[in-house]
Amino acid sequence: MNVTQRLATSCLVGALLTSTGAMAESMDSAESKSAENKALFIVTSNSLQTQGMAMVLGNAMQAKGVSVDVLLCDQAGDLALSSTVSQALKPRNVTPEQLMAKLQSKGANISVCALYLPNSEHNAQDLRDGIKVATPPEMADMMTSDNVRVYSF
Repeated sequence: MNVTQRLATSCLVGALLTSTGAMAESMDSAESKSAENKALFIVTSNSLQTQGMAMVLGNAMQAKGVSVDVLLCDQAGDLALSSTVSQALKPRNVTPEQLMAKLQSKGANISVCALYLPNSEHNAQDLRDGIKVATPPEMADMMTSDNVRVYSF
């Protein structure tokens, strides 16, 4: 192999290594972006303002491309009931359940804790359309996933 051939081979190997490194960085960036794009909101507070703010933030995150799941536990589980009508919150005069419905209409999964219904006077038929009962293994998987950020309200 002459000098020109060696130089061309060396340049080709360098270019391949550079493009492989750039591809790896691009894949790492895509993986970290998907990790930032999933969120689980665990809402336990009975405070309307806290519930409302959780839903406001969920909608804001969803508008930025984040996939949002909401787990309603304890008294916050009442938001899941079709009979619940909360007081409207200022400044937009919307209820937490209206904000939750907006989240759900844009793809959010809404669930009640597995303990909510058995420890209340309600059953699954009392839940709003599309709201399900979460299972502990499902929630544990989500909470321990590197791809999901967990927020508690």
